[in-house]
Amino acid sequence: MPRCKNLLLTSKRRKSKSIKQKLIHREPESLFPERVLKEEEEEDEGGFKLKIETPSCEHGVQPLGNLYFSPSSVNVRNTGLGNLQILTDELLLDILGLLDATDLGILATVTKSFYIFANHEPLWRNLVLDKLKGEFLFNGLWKSTYVAAYHPKFHFSGADESNLKIRDFYSDYLFQSWLCANVEMKPKWLQRDNIIRVRGISVEEFITKFEEPNKPVLLEGCLNDWPAIEKWSRDYLTKVVGGVEFAVGPVDMKLETYFRYSDRVREERPLYLFDPKFAEKVPILDLEYDVPVYFREDLFGVLGKERPDYRWIIIGPSGSGSSFHIDPNSTSAWNAVITGSKKWVLFPPDVIPPGVHPSPDGAEVACPVSIIEWFMNFYDDTKSWKKKPIECICKAGEVMFVPNGWWHLVINLEESIAITQNYVSRRNLLNVLEFLKKPNAKELVSGTTDRVNLHEKFKKAIEGAYPGTIKELEKKAEEAKRAEEQRVSFWDSAKADAFKFSF
Repeated sequence: MPRCKNLLLTSKRRKSKSIKQKLIHREPESLFPERVLKEEEEEDEGGFKLKIETPSCEHGVQPLGNLYFSPSSVNVRNTGLGNLQILTDELLLDILGLLDATDLGILATVTKSFYIFANHEPLWRNLVLDKLKGEFLFNGLWKSTYVAAYHPKFHFSGADESNLKIRDFYSDYLFQSWLCANVEMKPKWLQRDNIIRVRGISVEEFITKFEEPNKPVLLEGCLNDWPAIEKWSRDYLTKVVGGVEFAVGPVDMKLETYFRYSDRVREERPLYLFDPKFAEKVPILDLEYDVPVYFREDLFGVLGKERPDYRWIIIGPSGSGSSFHIDPNSTSAWNAVITGSKKWVLFPPDVIPPGVHPSPDGAEVACPVSIIEWFMNFYDDTKSWKKKPIECICKAGEVMFVPNGWWHLVINLEESIAITQNYVSRRNLLNVLEFLKKPNAKELVSGTTDRVNLHEKFKKAIEGAYPGTIKELEKKAEEAKRAEEQRVSFWDSAKADAFKFSF
């Protein structure tokens, strides 16, 4: 699963193609900025369709390209910021993120520009999560949620009520944040389905065709015996977990509180319930699913309670998910969808996805701010790539196998519940050991409090539980390497001597 620090990293947005961008809405006359170009969907394959009941753009913010259609040619953003107009929107918001709620409220009264920036929803989301943790009742807007918690008698406009609209304010950054929160997935983003799907294969066939060659596969029909498939509805889960709190981003929340949030949320990066201790917190959930037969060899199990985090319950609304990452500690993973559906995009280890920038040591990853932004700005780039991504939609009852080292992005197409586990088999043991002993393992290893000594602990435990296994695997790997070198050497020599062949 992704490391939290990687998911929290953001990169600068790619500039929106505002002049050429065509935006489509089911009811454009009432919900869209007046100067935004509007076309029928059939006339513009590149347009975007907005979700039903999409609110008007926050405070009337328009894409920067619309400034060229303005008679006044004045951007209120700049005039209202004064000398601070030289700062990028991202940097300005980073600075405002250092302020508390009172300071933001005061700043919002200074100018129209500061009104818009000081009311930027992610600023108030951070304040809510920092001050209230998971003890909040989300009402559709983060600012009003904060105000309602601290000043319950103060009447604040709800999510469905119009806020103050500012004319002639242009910002690609702020506009795209709103657009990413409200745009529907394009059909062309969902059409490609080039993964191999199998049903009822043997464990040996899975190992030979997929695990050993390190290839993704979608497994059908292997969750039929799970009680979770029949039981895990909202009502059932809320009842059995009671007041137990689950990990949701940086806070812990009760499931009932999270569902209230997910029903009302309309933001670019919805909070995602992603809890690694769910089975310990609610033991009955552990009894209602089972590891598919293909993944039951999990050598990290020799560490017992000292093993790194390896299994999660995942719950999220439409639009939630995980941006591009590689699973931790060089493990492989399986992801089983219990309800809902997920769009997957995977790239092999030797192909870095467009728009993704890992640090040289692999400790950090910078990528687009949101998943939708990646689809909007980078998905089309893959059409011309020689090595195209593996894509599919994984539905309820299906399981995705994610081999070690593969980059992958996942977005929920509807509210979804899933179970996922990372594991280590003999086919991947040497890779994991090599990863755990890297010089910068302290920065790379995740899911454990003892990152420095994990390699030695794991190796010692394996040698104790399975004597000779590591040496045997190392011997086979060396033989395979020599065989590959000899094969390459033969064909290289044949190619070099080809001009000597004659009749």
